[in-house]
Amino acid sequence: MDRSTQTGNTHSNEAFFRLIKNPFKFRLFLARKLPAAFFSGLRIHYADEDRCSVQVPFSAFTKNPFRSTYFACLSMAAEMSTGVLAMASVYKRKPAVSMLVVSLEAKFHKKATGLTVFTCREGGQISASVNRAVLDQTAQTFRAYAEGRNGAGELVAEFWITWAFKSR
Repeated sequence: MDRSTQTGNTHSNEAFFRLIKNPFKFRLFLARKLPAAFFSGLRIHYADEDRCSVQVPFSAFTKNPFRSTYFACLSMAAEMSTGVLAMASVYKRKPAVSMLVVSLEAKFHKKATGLTVFTCREGGQISASVNRAVLDQTAQTFRAYAEGRNGAGELVAEFWITWAFKSR
């Protein structure tokens, strides 16, 4: 049995990814629901049900006094790379599933002085955690990993974001 049959949420996933891949609708969503991400210029670089990459620019809205990207902007991009995958799994889900960040860990390796792209490759595991929350009727947590790389491909930062999922 393929994963789309196991999740039972394939059509919602496809609809969700169509929405976020529409630049106008996605920017409108950010402006209304995540204004800090909107003003920081976060963009989805790539997204499917397995992987999501989010880019954060080095700009007037994201830099700190030390001529690098402010850690909070890096954190937003890392969270969004994991959160898009989580949102895809809970989008229009019956029964509804709530999601919440319950923990964040970070490790910084290199000064972010240009465009940084955060990638999470754990869509399948996140979806499985959401499915367990629904099937078992118990809260589930998942510690998602996102890595941020600069234009040269060098590792800038690593983030571990723990999400909680609960069927309503």
